Amino acid sequence: MRIDPAGMDAAQLYKLLTGIVVPRPIAWVTTVGADGVVNAAPFSAFTFVSNKPPMILISVGRIDGRRKDTSRNIFAAKSFVVNIVSEALLPLAHASSAPYAPHESETEILGIELAPSERVRAPRIARSLVQMECVLHSSVEYGSEGSEAIVGEVVCFHVDDAIIDNGKIDQRRLAPVARLGGPTYATLGELLNMPGYFG
Repeated sequence: MRIDPAGMDAAQLYKLLTGIVVPRPIAWVTTVGADGVVNAAPFSAFTFVSNKPPMILISVGRIDGRRKDTSRNIFAAKSFVVNIVSEALLPLAHASSAPYAPHESETEILGIELAPSERVRAPRIARSLVQMECVLHSSVEYGSEGSEAIVGEVVCFHVDDAIIDNGKIDQRRLAPVARLGGPTYATLGELLNMPGYFG
């Protein structure tokens, strides 16, 4: 099948791309609004862009041309926290993706336990095995729909001791969840070790 993107709308292209670019790690982002309301939302357009200084990127789209609570809060506070979603936390992370109003806190409604951060205002999700406190570094807007690639510098890592093995993170113990197309997720499944050049 040959597909010409020129004749497709934004929703059709989103479905196509999220079915192709898989699996995608999930950044469960916590922010705080000017009114003190804590927001928690998962984003699966997420990666790191620099190791020194450590910097991560999330892509946040818009709804009907308006910024989502997450991006509004990030630009106002200049900071945020990325929490990694493990298998045990998937039901809560998925539920937090519902369209809550700006004055509604997903963490309060869903009973998500929080922990204070050390370097930024937004709290961490206490049960997440990895939490990264970030300060806003930069952002770039892409496309006609106003999607923003937001880059944050990690100023503090919180990693559960239980997932550390010989100085490295044991992915099996972390049990991260990846997003596929639509409401479908994937776990690590079988791990394939290939001798080679990757560290």
